[in-house]
Order: sequence, then C-alpha cells, then structure tokens
Amino acid sequence: MIALHDIEKRLILALAGKKGWMGLDELSMHTGLNMDQVRRGVEWLKYKGIINIEESVIRLITIGREGLNALKSNLPEVRLVDAATRMGGEGVSLKDVRSATDLADDEFNAAIRYAKERGWITLSNGKVYVRKSVDAQSMPEYRLLARLGEKGWLREDELSNDDKDAYRMLKSRPEYIVEKVVKEVKVMLSDHGYSILKQIIDEERMKDALTVKRIDVTAPAPIIYAGRKHILQDVIDEVREILIGMGFEEIDGSMVQSAFWNFDALFTPQDHPAREMQDTFYIANMHKSIDAKQEVVERVSSMHEQGWRYSWSSKEAERLVLRTHTTAVTIRYLAEHKPDEASIFSIGRVFRNEKLSYKHLAEFHQVEGIVVSKDTTLRDLMGIQQEFYRRLGLNKVKFWPTYFPYTEPSLQSMVYHERLGRWVELFGMGIFRPEVTEPLGIDRPVLAWGGGLERIAMLKYGIDDVRELYSNRLSMLRGVARCQL
Repeated sequence: MIALHDIEKRLILALAGKKGWMGLDELSMHTGLNMDQVRRGVEWLKYKGIINIEESVIRLITIGREGLNALKSNLPEVRLVDAATRMGGEGVSLKDVRSATDLADDEFNAAIRYAKERGWITLSNGKVYVRKSVDAQSMPEYRLLARLGEKGWLREDELSNDDKDAYRMLKSRPEYIVEKVVKEVKVMLSDHGYSILKQIIDEERMKDALTVKRIDVTAPAPIIYAGRKHILQDVIDEVREILIGMGFEEIDGSMVQSAFWNFDALFTPQDHPAREMQDTFYIANMHKSIDAKQEVVERVSSMHEQGWRYSWSSKEAERLVLRTHTTAVTIRYLAEHKPDEASIFSIGRVFRNEKLSYKHLAEFHQVEGIVVSKDTTLRDLMGIQQEFYRRLGLNKVKFWPTYFPYTEPSLQSMVYHERLGRWVELFGMGIFRPEVTEPLGIDRPVLAWGGGLERIAMLKYGIDDVRELYSNRLSMLRGVARCQL
C-alpha cells in the first residue's frame, strides 16, 4: 500500500478518466485544483513512478505594437497604394505620395518594396503607377493580425500554411509580432499508476464500511503563502506615515506636466541639456496652453530673460512631458496657494530617459517635500532630515555642500548603513533660489528636499540590483524578511 495525498488521488482519477496524455491546464480544469497544486502533485507522482511525463517546447505568438497600428490604420503598403490611387494612380509624384501617407521614412521605404514585390505598383522617373487594386482584408497578413488581435496568443505549430507564410512575412517586420517560448508538460498514468488506481478504487469502496478514515501523518502538507504588500509599497507607506507623523501634509498631481511647471518655473533655461530628448520623455506632437495665471507666466519669462539672457519661448514651455521630478507638483502648489507657512510632501512616479542598469531605472518613485516659514534656515532643513532618517532607523547622518540647479545653498545627505558597513548617498536638499520663488509671489524661504524611494528599499531589504524590485519574482517577494533597518 502506498500513502497518497488527496491531491495525488484526484490527479490519478482524472488521468484514468482521460486514458491518455493530459496537459497541466487540463488537469487543473478536471480536478478543480489550482496550478500550484497540480504542479506539486505531478512532482510527487513522478517521484513515485505513478505517471509518465513528456516535456516539449512550444512557440507562442501574438500581435505587437506595430501590428496593432496596422490593424487600425492598415499595412503601410496598402496605405501607399490607397494614397496613390486617390491621387489618380498614374504617374503620381513619389514625394506627393510620401506626404499623403504620413509614414515614417523606414515605413515608407518598406511599403514601396512590398508593393513592388506584389506587383501592385511600378516606379519610373520618381513617379508611382498603380497596377492593381488592393483589398487589405483579403491579405493573409492582415487576417493573421486580426486573429492575433482577437485571440491573443496562438501556437505556431497550429498555424495553417497561409498563416505560416503570413507569419514569416510579419516576423521580418520590427514589432509586428511578439514571440515567446514556453515549456509544455503532458502526463499520463504509467503501468504502475494503473495498479495504484485499483488501490484508490478499493479504498473508496471501503470508506462506506469504515467509521474512521485512515490518516497518513507523514503526507506532505500544502504550502500556503499569505497575501502581502509588495516590499516597495511597504517602503512608500512607511515613508508616508513618518512624514505625516512629523506634521507634513501630502499633496498629489498629474504625472504629465507642461514643460513650464517641470522646468521653466524652476528657473531651468530652455536650452539646458536636461530638457533634451536624451534626458526627458516628451509626449510626441502635443502642446497645451500653460495652465498658470498670466502674471505668473510673465514674471517667470521675465526672470529667464534677465537671468539667462535669451528670448524665452512660450511654445517650448507648452510642451508636455512625463514629469522628471515631483517638484513640478510642489512648485505649482506654491504658485497657486502662496502660503505663509506650509509643510507639504508628495510621493509619486517620475520618469527619466536613463539607460537601465543595476542602479538606474527609466521610472521610479520619488518623495519630495518643502517647508515654508518666515525664519527657517538651512540648519532647520538638516534637522528635519536627521529626524526623518532617525525614524527610518538610520542614526548616523552627515551632509556636505553640493550643487543643484534650483536651490542655493544646496546639500547632499549621506547615511551610514550598519549592515553594509559604509556611507550611502541618499537625498538632496537646499533652499529654493529667489529666481524660483519671487516670480511665484513667495517672499519667504522655502526649504526643499527629495530623493528616490527605490534606494531606501534596496538598503532596507539588502537588494543589490534595483531591477529586482520590478522583476515580480515570487521567490524573492516571499523570501524577503519583514524587518526594520
């Protein structure tokens, strides 16, 4: 007699009913077990020789970003032929067709090539001649994209011959098709398994005659993982609780800001390298009238022209960006409320066009705060930071002078991490420059500070690569100790 867990029995009965190979998803559906239970039970049965396992690798495909665009706006070569047809179809200037299609250079060149290969057009002396009308929905490529858009993932080995030809053509186009390779596991009862099946059936028959069910105290128990917050959310909640406990009030704002609030209001010149595409994510081809009082806009522009000695452009200030810091939220709060006394903070995602590495992300969480008061000084700001770090469990803090574009004087803070045995750089801070506060109508000192929360999470949980915080590896998330620094 072999001791069997209830999970194993349910799997054996399901396999016996099918009398053939079954996938893990199918087993889950027939037994009512979740996938973790099915996988665990299959491992037990494999160890006991009750099942045979067949593993294979399959390729799945789905529609990519450019494929979705082609579904909405048609394939580039179809758009090209349609545009040329509308313009007469005979001897249409290639330049005019290019303008009418609104395609990027690489898309337009590819469209010309595909249309010529299919015999839809010919070219002569820089002119396009349409030779065949096009029905996009009859094209195998379009039909395959439509299926992928509707069904999601499809198995490559289940595609028809027409679909396979269309798949090969779409695969050669960047971002039309997304592929992934997965391992497929199928199981079937072994000869030994069928003998165990008889044992299970006999045990079920005996249940009615027995008053006490036999309990196997050595059987493996299922592992239960309690639900919990993500470790980064724990840090965000802890920082929020500390600041509210210190008397700060939280504010919030949009992740999409105008360049005026993100840069100009902070006295960042319009030709500063940080405003270029390599540092900032701009919303393509979108502008919005500056959402600020006209007098504020005029004072900010005047401060730029006097301080930086150039002609300030309102059109540049109207560009929309993914905010590069949460200071865009607090500076707008100052302009709209003009408080005599205030202690506020904001927490949110910010975006930088950074190359991803073990210590840099393209988007991360930042906490940033300001204090407005008549007689506040840099020493007060240092005291606020020391108290904030103390409540996080970091008692050794030091500061040194540094440079930030919109604060003067400016400081950088470092904390000593006992487990690492070294000093670690954390938040930057300073007092807003008069060029920042005066155009907003603020005549009192404004203390400002801020930094990334992912770095605190890395220190708190002993993580060496910031990308681990977003990997969603369950083994890491379940294994991290819930402890203070």
